[in-house]
Amino acid sequence: MRRIAAVLSLVLLAVLLPGAPASAALPDKLAHVGNARQLIVVSGNSWKSTYGTVRAYQRGSDGKWRLHFTAMKARIGYGGWVWGAQRVQDTGTTPAGTYRITEAFGVRADPGTTLPYRKVDKNDYWTGDNRDAKTYNMFQPYASAKRTWRVGQAERLASYPTQYAHAAVINFNRPSGVSWSAARGQYVASKPADTRRGSAIFLHASGKGSTAGCVSVSRTDMVRLLKWLKPAKKPRIVMAPSTALTRA
Repeated sequence: MRRIAAVLSLVLLAVLLPGAPASAALPDKLAHVGNARQLIVVSGNSWKSTYGTVRAYQRGSDGKWRLHFTAMKARIGYGGWVWGAQRVQDTGTTPAGTYRITEAFGVRADPGTTLPYRKVDKNDYWTGDNRDAKTYNMFQPYASAKRTWRVGQAERLASYPTQYAHAAVINFNRPSGVSWSAARGQYVASKPADTRRGSAIFLHASGKGSTAGCVSVSRTDMVRLLKWLKPAKKPRIVMAPSTALTRA
């Protein structure tokens, strides 16, 4: 009887844990892992939930995935979740799917990550101007007088010293072929992002509540994750409600 009671207690605990992924959602069951050897898995209880859980996994030389960091509390968008392909700008939703992580930034100094890291200041922005596709969803170093994007449609990164103390860029709806235009004093893309789907989706330090579509964890956890992430291991982030993780 004691053994049965213990088993039932464990089952109940698994059900009650917020954002706990189903057993089928382990990394070897995920759909779009590709060549990644590091995975950050973000799960939520439902499509409407603004709370989540982050777990980190690493694939060893034997090809097996192992849990590297145990569950971290997280917040997501105030609009809950939506599949990335269906996301609309300014809805406060977190885009469910699998995305690469290739760079990081922060108002604070590099905490020791091997990802390309940019320390930002009061002159730095992340653009979201849907009238200017060629500069949409990318870092811009300052508001040049010749710029084509509107400051009012961009995030001034230093305005969020708590959330952007440290952040990793989630490659959701990112442009490609980005190069510097000296004539305009801005970065431009040869293959722009979709201006309908939104910009500035990051994994960053938590503020006081839900996000506008990003995933946030405590600053301590954010630093741990940044120090762990290695470009050579092709890190990806998988994000979805627990019931949809295997399709993300």
